Amino acid sequence: MNALAKTQQIEETVKNNPKLAYRKSTLFNDLKTKKENIAVVGLGYVGLPLAVHMASKFKVIGYDISEDKVLSLVQHKDPCEELASEEFTGKDIQFTANAEILKNAKFYIVAVPTPIDHLKKPNLTPIKSATASIAKHLKKGDCVVFESTVFPGCTEEVCVPILERISRLKYNVDFTIGYSPERINPGDTEHTFTKIKKIVSGSTKETLDIISSVYSEVVTAGVHKAPNIQVAEAAKVVENIQRDVNIGLMNELSQIFTALNINTKDVLKAAGTKWNFHNYFPGLVGGHCIGVDPYYLINRAKEKRINPKLLEQVREINEGMIKHIVFQLSKRLFTKRMRKEKVSILVKGVAFKENVNDIRNSKTAELCIELEKKGFNVVVNDYLVNVDQVKRRYGITVNNTTSEKFDAIILAVDHEDYKHLAHYDYLKNGDKETIIFDIKGDKKDKFPENIYMSL
Repeated sequence: MNALAKTQQIEETVKNNPKLAYRKSTLFNDLKTKKENIAVVGLGYVGLPLAVHMASKFKVIGYDISEDKVLSLVQHKDPCEELASEEFTGKDIQFTANAEILKNAKFYIVAVPTPIDHLKKPNLTPIKSATASIAKHLKKGDCVVFESTVFPGCTEEVCVPILERISRLKYNVDFTIGYSPERINPGDTEHTFTKIKKIVSGSTKETLDIISSVYSEVVTAGVHKAPNIQVAEAAKVVENIQRDVNIGLMNELSQIFTALNINTKDVLKAAGTKWNFHNYFPGLVGGHCIGVDPYYLINRAKEKRINPKLLEQVREINEGMIKHIVFQLSKRLFTKRMRKEKVSILVKGVAFKENVNDIRNSKTAELCIELEKKGFNVVVNDYLVNVDQVKRRYGITVNNTTSEKFDAIILAVDHEDYKHLAHYDYLKNGDKETIIFDIKGDKKDKFPENIYMSL
């Protein structure tokens, strides 16, 4: 029996049996009148904005395993520095690191990370742990919605069995689930939680309506009802894979154009004058989304004996950009015949992207490590990141006060200050011989042509 037939059979059973939990559920009304609570599990870049916005309409429990994070949130301080303190004001939310409080919720939203391991395989430990924490307090009539990025089928094949085994309740009889993929873009002040259309899905038609109603209360951009959970799971993965593939194409083109001594940004600017040209640019692909999510579908495809050649080749191209940058810069420095014992390089920015303090899967950090392996003396600036976290995770020391002159400056992460002060930094930390490697590739006009490099 396929998933659709099974769901229809369960709905028919529920309809004909008044004793079952989901006959004419009042869950949404109970949430809206604050008779029941919503619990958001995981208060990071995704979970915290979600919880705070939900708390403008509902009674919310914000749960995270980090006591330090919860202590900051109680004081209205966002460790991710995405939300201002005033955004917590007037919100009906209780922050806690005590999992026992989860028993007071009826509607759960899971927003924990889904990283990959050292073999680039899905690491489901965080989502399994969060699911187990909820399962210990799951009650008849409860609904659990997952937002974490996963491979198609994960929610029902991995999470539901955990919920059933620990709670001893029956799926789609005693409790239901949904999947609504997170779409928040860290550092983006325009496309915020309420302004991004929400994909929603549910394990039954009634559950889908409940989940849709809950999100519609806070998401002004509206919702899109996916026909089933696997469609919603796949949609999220595809969003990031599409960007990965397009950036991968630009990265391969940039390598070709570099060999031909053609400026890639000039080519793309010219090509972009056509109305249907898609504007993507070469660069380092890191972070916890684009550089991670494709591996979830790659591994899932292989489980089904499908060889995802294009996805793997794109990942290989994008992962290989670090060595490409190191090679190009090394070659340029070598042609200058530098006789110094150690060539010095200043790297501006170590976060995974501009205007955030997030260092997860930072390709710039990996670039710094690779440069040091090649024998270069590397100094790193980044005024947004937590320097202790960078040291612990990558062994890199961040120094924001250096005034020495460098042989090369890599404009790696386009934080707002670095974007506007790029030429000032050049004057402060370089001389007429200092090589400028502009990874973003949009500062060509700010530097002499003989010292400028880009992808």
